[in-house]
Order: sequence, then structure tokens, then C-alpha cells
Amino acid sequence: MNSMLFNGATVVDGTGEPRYEADVLVRAGRIAAIARPGSLPATVLQSEAGARRVDARGRILSPGFIDMHAHSDLALLADSSHVAKLSQGVTTEVIGQDGIAYAPVDDITMHQVRRQIAGWDGNPPSLDYSWRSVEDYLTLLERGIATNAAVLVPQGNLRMLTIGQDDRMATADEVAAMRDMLRDGLAAGAVGLSSGLTYTPGMYADTAELESLCAVVAEYGGYYCPHTRSYGAGALDAFAEVIGIARRTGCALHLAHATLNFATNRDAAAPFLAMLDAARNDGVDVTLDTYPYLPGATTLAALLPSWFAAGGPDAMLARLAARRDRDALAESLKAGADGFHGEPADWSLIEIAGVASAQLEHYVGSTVAQIAEAEGRDALDVIAEILVEDELATSVLMHIGHEHNVQAVMRDSGHCGGSDGILVGTKPHPRAWGTFPRYLARYVRELGILSLEECVRHLACTPARRLSLKDRGLVREGFAADLVLFDETTVQDTATFDHPRRQASGIDMVLVNGRVAYENGRTTDARSGTALRSQHAQYSKAERK
Repeated sequence: MNSMLFNGATVVDGTGEPRYEADVLVRAGRIAAIARPGSLPATVLQSEAGARRVDARGRILSPGFIDMHAHSDLALLADSSHVAKLSQGVTTEVIGQDGIAYAPVDDITMHQVRRQIAGWDGNPPSLDYSWRSVEDYLTLLERGIATNAAVLVPQGNLRMLTIGQDDRMATADEVAAMRDMLRDGLAAGAVGLSSGLTYTPGMYADTAELESLCAVVAEYGGYYCPHTRSYGAGALDAFAEVIGIARRTGCALHLAHATLNFATNRDAAAPFLAMLDAARNDGVDVTLDTYPYLPGATTLAALLPSWFAAGGPDAMLARLAARRDRDALAESLKAGADGFHGEPADWSLIEIAGVASAQLEHYVGSTVAQIAEAEGRDALDVIAEILVEDELATSVLMHIGHEHNVQAVMRDSGHCGGSDGILVGTKPHPRAWGTFPRYLARYVRELGILSLEECVRHLACTPARRLSLKDRGLVREGFAADLVLFDETTVQDTATFDHPRRQASGIDMVLVNGRVAYENGRTTDARSGTALRSQHAQYSKAERK
């Protein structure tokens, strides 16, 4: 069926303006008409006699939500239902995050990436993994996926392909090679560049290297999305570094999971937001995303210092197995290693969330400190054993956040929703299944931190503008029909830390490019999502030579 008519919907259109009631006609993947209830012309109704009618009275009809920080790179290919995101009303995801992802790669880099971030994305053996370029990957997504997807070029991959996993500065020739690869990705349709500046090898880049890459991103009208060098002791300095890069290059900036964590940052929201206001007053184009939870999530290996990870996964596993550098590692973690965001390692805050090895499953749900105490061992011995047995695929929860910071940051005018959702593991963070309904339930309906109109703008329109999607993010005639129908009085996240894979309630229907992708608690077989190539990617490789 090509047409749907929503009768009597309460439209929250994404602009932030007050809601209104309307009949909304969807035809051929687009919003064809919006009119006061009962006022569509008879000629239109006659021409759409075969359209499906949906009684939307008492329901909110909004633009589909855009997950600005997703780790669905492999899930979109391996899981056709993708219920975790569709059940939240997500219709578009941004992938290629945190400076490490699956394109561009060569044979060696693909092998390394699959191992290094298995704790984020899994390592499903069913996939072909034959793509290598950003163009190849985007073409694969265009064959049909559950949600739309926009792709970032990962800066760590550029380093792997030119330098490997070495802890050193790039030469001028190596930076030039990275810039060329970045141009290829952006010309193919990537929307920008991501960095993982607490992850190897991206963290080995200095500011000048990042600045050189961001100058290329600015040429293509894309944006820079850094996971900054610290969300702990050095958080404000880390944000200042990337704001400075944006200011000097003219590159738009989007701060990934812009949280302020650990005891150090208990009162840091005010100076952080003042920093953003000052940057905008200087003409810096800056937005950010957050998830509405206190704990964070990452891989266990990522918490170790950068020098210990130098050389890549095999080098780290060799160090762990041989117990070499153990005293130096202990001192580094005690002093505040870069992997631990400059904070002294507190293993009572780090909970094992997912493992690849069945032999380690009994550790899931316990903190590293609890395991060490129960077994009468040093925490570093526990960590080494787990990482070696699991081949670095262990994921963890980090219990480090502050509620007043979460609430303050989500009020920022450039705020977007980003789940940072990890979909693998026995007990992943519930944000993968609950981020967007949690905004609507807890922070709109229960606490009133945002109005519903403001929140929908944050979850749809603001991210669409960041991505330069000129025909998405609003309920407007001619726009792509990425839509969510929900009950504002009952919408609720039900995923918890004990039961993280429970899908939301109160979401009636989700349309992706005009086709029903989710309805009555179940996904359909629509697979109507596609790769959203950057509208700035207008220069072919031939034109640039």
C-alpha cells in the first residue's frame, strides 16, 4: 500500500512550535498533505480511496527520531528486525562513531577493527565483511535496512591505514594520505569525521593532525564528531581543544555523548554550557548529543592506558598474558590513566556487562572490585584474565554520572538525543532500548525538564539540521515520511539495568520512508531504510584530480 491517511492526529511537527490537530496524508514515501481535520479536498480523498485510514485521535504524530550516536554498524546488516531502535521511534541512526568503525579498511585493518570493538558491535560470523571503502559500505546499506543510516568516517581507521597502531605523531606525508582517504569517504557521502580520543589509535593524534583533517571536513560541509580526550578530570580542557579546532578551521562541531562524569565534574555543567555559548557567540557551529542516564558504557580494554595498548590488539594481549609492565600499569591507573579519563581507577564503579566467552558469563553483573574481593585477587589480575580469555571483547558499565548535569545539558539549544547504544552482551546498557522513550516519559511527562514540543525538536529537527537533511526532521508537506505515532500519556521506557532488552510501551506505529516498519509492538519486514548520503558530497574522485 502506497498511501496512508492519519485522521485527527495531534501533530508535534519538530519545530518546537505548539501542537495542532490535522489529517496527514502519506503517499509514495512522502508527506503529501496536511490539513485541518476533515478539510482535505474531496478530490484528494477520492484519489486516495485505497489509502489505509489510521484513527490517530488522541495520539501524537511527530517526525521520526534521529539517534545521533549509534553503534548499529553491524546490527543493521545482521538483524533485519532491529526492534531495539524501531520500538523507540528511531527512524535514522548515525554510525561510524568514536573513531573506530568498519570503513574505510583494508584486510588487516578489518581484522583488527572486528576484534577491537567486538564489545561494541559483536563480531557476527554470518556477515560477508567483503566491503572495504565507505562507498562499498554505503552501497550495502542502500540495499535495504530497518532504519535510515548516516555514516561518519572514523579517524582511528585513517591512522590504522597509514601508521598502524603505533603511538607516535604522524608525518606530513601520512597526514596527507589520511586527508586523501577522508576526501574519498566524504565524496562518497559520509556526513563527517568521528574521533575516539580515549581509544587507540585515534588518541595518538595531536591537535594539529586533527585540525588538518577537520579542514577537509569543512570543505565538504560536514561536521566533526569527537569522543573527546576526557569526560573526567580533563573534561573541560578536552572540550576546549575540539572547540578550538572548530573555531580555527570553520568546521561544524558535534560533541559526542557530551556528559560530565566522575566526582571531579559534579558541578561542571555551568562552565561547560558557558563555554558553548561563548563559542557560538564567536560563530562556531556547535551541537551535542546526550543519553538520559547516569552510567556510561564502553569496553574494559578501553580503560587501560594508551601506552599499554600501543601496537594494537595482539600487542595488548601479549602484555596482559605475559604480565609485563604490570607495576607500571598499576601506577598509571592509580595516577589517572588517559583510558580512565584521567581519573584514578576505581574498579568498584566498573561492572562487567557483556562477554564473548561463555567461560566468563558468571562475571556479568559484578563489578571488577567485587570479583577481586570474592576471589581474593588483585583487580589487575582479574582484568588481565578476563581480557585474555575474552580476546578484548568484554563490555562494561561505568557508574559515574550526575543527574543535575544530565538535566542541565539536555536544555542546551543545540542538544540532540544520542543513545550510544551497545546492542550486544548479556546485560548491555538499557539506553540501547530506552533512550528516546525515556526522554518523553521521564524528562517531559514526569519532570517537565523539556516540553514535548521542545523535546521532539531535540530528537528530530535539530539532528536533521546537523546532518543537513533538508527533507527530514519535520512533519511538513513534501518531507520524507519518517513518522512516529505515540501516546504521550503512556509512552515509557521499560528497559532497565537488570532487564535491558525490554522494548518501550506507548509507541503505536513507526514509518520509515512512508512504509510501516513497526506497529502494535512488532516490527514488519519493510526494510525501507537506506543510506542517507551527505547532500554536500558533490565532488567525484575524477573531479578532484
